[in-house]
This record gives sequence, structure tokens and C-alpha cells, in this order.
Amino acid sequence: MIFHVVTIFPEFFRGPFEHGVIQRAKEAGLIEIRVQDLRIWTHDRHRTVDDRPFGGGEGMLLKAGPIFEAVEAIYPARRENRRVVLLSAQGKKFDQALAREYSGLEELLLICGRYEGVDERVAQHLADDEISIGDYVLTGGELAAAVVIDAVARLLEGVLGNENSAVAESFSQNGLLDCPQYTRPAEFRGWKVPEVLLEGNHDAIRKWRKQAAREKTARLRPDLLEMREGKPI
Repeated sequence: MIFHVVTIFPEFFRGPFEHGVIQRAKEAGLIEIRVQDLRIWTHDRHRTVDDRPFGGGEGMLLKAGPIFEAVEAIYPARRENRRVVLLSAQGKKFDQALAREYSGLEELLLICGRYEGVDERVAQHLADDEISIGDYVLTGGELAAAVVIDAVARLLEGVLGNENSAVAESFSQNGLLDCPQYTRPAEFRGWKVPEVLLEGNHDAIRKWRKQAAREKTARLRPDLLEMREGKPI
């Protein structure tokens, strides 16, 4: 799968993708990450990518022109297996279901917003999706792009060493958080691992994990249970 990132800070991505699972996936040829400097598609001596908003207001907006030119250069033809995504605080919330949807694409192009935002014509007439990684405001979309790429890439076949890892975890197909997990020692500072995990009864362990996952979800993310069951808990 190919990820394209359009940004005014390409140097930002020298770090996030040079470690761990993402780096190994790149080395194995499972994914390719192409970071593009938006300023390449400017035509003035100052390489201007932003301007003041019409109607007044604080801050600056990324201009539509360079972004349209960048996307049209990267995707000369739009196809179903290619998606253009604008990262924005105003977008719909990114979640595991959307990550799974994106993992079925051949190419994903991420536009990193900056300053006070992006000319609305990018969202209306260029991007397929406008997404946010949470209900808060970042200084730019670069961090969000790194999050999206990480979340999507790990769902691709061969990226994780254990293919079941992406199934039996939080926000998987059952809609719950992952169950509590423990490792050695069996007792630490007086806190003991649940006995059922030490007895080797796999049927009992499966039942415990299912119930423990539900209890943890009810405690930390009751909204997930409400969505899953269609009623308040």
C-alpha cells in the first residue's frame, strides 16, 4: 500500500516512520510512504502556501491552489482504490472501522492542515474525507497523519508478526476494549494475576477474557457499550 503525505513540514516525518513495525513494513516492501512538500506547487518567489481569511479573523489559511495542484500531480486520475483525506479538527472522528476501510485501498493521500485551517474548497471539492483524530486542536495535521498511517498500516497483511494481533485487541470486531493482560511475575507488590489465567483451562480463560473486556469497557468507555448494545448501561 502507498501512503502519500502532503505537508509544509516534510522533515517532521523523518522520525515517526523510522522505528518498529512501520520501519520493518517499509523494509519488507509491504508499504511505501511518500512525503511531499506542498511548497513545490507554489509559483512565487516566497513559496507562499497561506493567506488571510476573507471576512477577517485570526490567523492564516492554507490556500486551495497549491493543494489542488499537489493532489492532481500525485493522482493524475482518481480511482476507487485511491482516497484523498484532509486532516482537520472539523472532520469526522477517525476510528478503527475507518482504519480498516482504508486498509483495503491501494493508495491513501493525506493532506496535513496547518495554521487556522484550510480553504473550504479543498474539503468540498477535492478531499474524499475530512477526518479528525480526536476532539481537540493540534498545531498541524502532521501528527494526525502519522497516527492514521500507523493505524492503517498495522492492519495490512504481513505487517504484524502475529496476524491475530489486529483481531483480538481494542476496537476489534466485537466493539469492546481489549481484556486486561498480565505477564510474569504472577504476583507483584501484593497484586496477583487472576487465578483463572494460571490454570491452563482455555475455555475458562476465553470466558473470563470476554467478561473482563466488557467490564473494562463499561468502566473506561461506556459509550462503546451504548453504541454496541443500543442502550445506556
